[in-house]
Amino acid sequence: MILDADIKAQLSQYLQMMEGDVLLKVSAGSDEVSRDMLALVDELATMSPRFKVEKTELQRTPSFSVNRIGEDTGVTFAGVPLGHEFTSLVLALLQVSGRAPKVDQKVIDQVKNIKGEYHFETYVSLTCHNCPDVVQALNVMSVLNPNISHTMIDGAAFKEEVDSKDIMAVPTVFLNGETFGSGRMSLEEILAKIGSEPDASEFANKDPYDVLVIGGGPAGASAAIYAARKGIRTGIVAERFGGQVMDTLGIENLIGTKYTEGPKLVASLEEHVKEYNVDVMNLQRAKRLEKNDLVEVELENGAVLKSKTVILSTGARWRNVNVPGEAEFKNKGVAYCPHCDGPLFAGKDVAVIGGGNSGIEAAIDLAGIVKHVTVIEFAPELKADSVLQDRLNSLPNATVIKNAQTKEITGTDKVNGITYVDRATGKEHHVELQGVFVQIGLVPNTEWLDGTVERTRFGEVIVDKHGATTLSGVFAAGDCTDSAFKQIIISMGSGATAALGAFDYLIRN
Repeated sequence: MILDADIKAQLSQYLQMMEGDVLLKVSAGSDEVSRDMLALVDELATMSPRFKVEKTELQRTPSFSVNRIGEDTGVTFAGVPLGHEFTSLVLALLQVSGRAPKVDQKVIDQVKNIKGEYHFETYVSLTCHNCPDVVQALNVMSVLNPNISHTMIDGAAFKEEVDSKDIMAVPTVFLNGETFGSGRMSLEEILAKIGSEPDASEFANKDPYDVLVIGGGPAGASAAIYAARKGIRTGIVAERFGGQVMDTLGIENLIGTKYTEGPKLVASLEEHVKEYNVDVMNLQRAKRLEKNDLVEVELENGAVLKSKTVILSTGARWRNVNVPGEAEFKNKGVAYCPHCDGPLFAGKDVAVIGGGNSGIEAAIDLAGIVKHVTVIEFAPELKADSVLQDRLNSLPNATVIKNAQTKEITGTDKVNGITYVDRATGKEHHVELQGVFVQIGLVPNTEWLDGTVERTRFGEVIVDKHGATTLSGVFAAGDCTDSAFKQIIISMGSGATAALGAFDYLIRN
C-alpha cells in the first residue's frame, strides 16, 4: 500500500466530487519508482469507478497522464506525486473530471484566450513546499486550454535529467525546452511572464479609499480585515499575497495553531480577506508615495491610487551576502531555502552562511541529506539558541567556522567552493563544495519610501504605539517596521493596531 489509511479516507471523500470519468495513461518500467507509481495508480482505480487505466508509452518512464475520456488534457506526472505534490494530484483528478478550478473568472478567460503552443515541464522535489503552487497553476492552464500541456518531474526519480540540465533549485520550469523560470510562481505571475496580463485600465478612475494597505503578508491581511470590519472603503495592493510566509515551511509558534505550513496559512489569510468587501489588487508593486490632500500611491504599472490613509506592510526579504559569485550562481549552487533545494544536494558538500536560528536549523536539516555541511559565521560566537547548537554539534557531518568573513563564492558554470577570511589572523581559506545556503537575516522592503517617512539606519519604518509613521495619515505594520521582533503573530497584531490607528485618525480628521 502506498497510501495510509487516513489519507485514503480523506481521498475517498474528494473522489466523490469527481464529475466525469478519468483515464490514467501509465508508462512504467521494472524499476522501484515504477512499481510505486503502479501501486498508487492501482489504489486510485480501486477507490472510484470513475477511473480507467491504460498502459502506454509516454515521453518519460515512469510517468502517467490524467485525461478526459477521448481527450488528451496534457497533465502528466513523471514520478510518484506524493509528499507536497499529493494535493497537486488530487486537484488534477478533480479538475480533469470536470470540476471547475477555484480561480477567478477573469483569470480563466485569460488562460482560455492564450494562443500558440505552450509545453511546460516543472522539476520538483517532493519535500518542496513552493513547488505545488507552480505545478497546480500549470495543471490548471493545461486543463483549461488545449494548446497548453504540463509535466511535473520528480527530480529524485529523474536524477540524470536533472544533472544534465544543471538544475540546482526547485521548482525549475522549462517552456518548450527552454528555461522559463525558477522559484514559486502563482498562476497570475505565470500569465504575466508569458505576456498575458489583465487590462491595466482596471486601475484607472478608482474612487479614493478610506484605508489602502500596501503589502499582502500577515500584517497586511490583518490590517485589511480590521479596516474592512469597520465598514470603510478598503483596498490592498500586494506584489505577492502572503509575502515571505509563502516561503516558510513548518510554523509551530502561531498561538492556537499547533502546526501549519506557510502556504496553508496564506491560503487561509487570503480566504479570510475575501470574506470582506476588500478591493484586492494582486501582482502590483508600489513605487512612490506622496501626501497631498489625500495620500497618493503610484504603482509600477503607472496607475495612481488615492486614499485618506495608507498602511505600509511591505515586509522584508532575505538578506544577500553581497560577495562575488552570489548573484552569478543563484540557482546554480547558491540557494536560500534548505527545505526546497536541500534534496538536490544529496551526497554533496555544502555550506550555510549564518549562525542564527535560521542558519543552524538549515544546517541541521541539510546534515540529514548532504555528505557534509559547513556553517560559516561572521561573529566570534553563534547566535542560535543553545538547544540548536547542541543538536548541530552532535552531528558527525557538520563543521562550524566562527569569526569568518565570506569573501567569495567560486565556480565556473556552477558553485565549486567558498573562500573566507579568518578575522582573527587575516588568513584566507578555501573550502571545496557544491552548494551554499544563505541564511543571514532580513532586509525591509522600504527603499521606495526614500524621502517620505522616517526610517532607522537599517531601513525599518519608525512607528509609534498606534502604528503611525512620521507622515500624517500613513501607518505601518509588520517586518518593514522597527518592531523589536519579526514574527508572524507580531505582524498580525501590528496590522490590527495600524488599522485601528488609521480608523481613529479618520474619525478625528
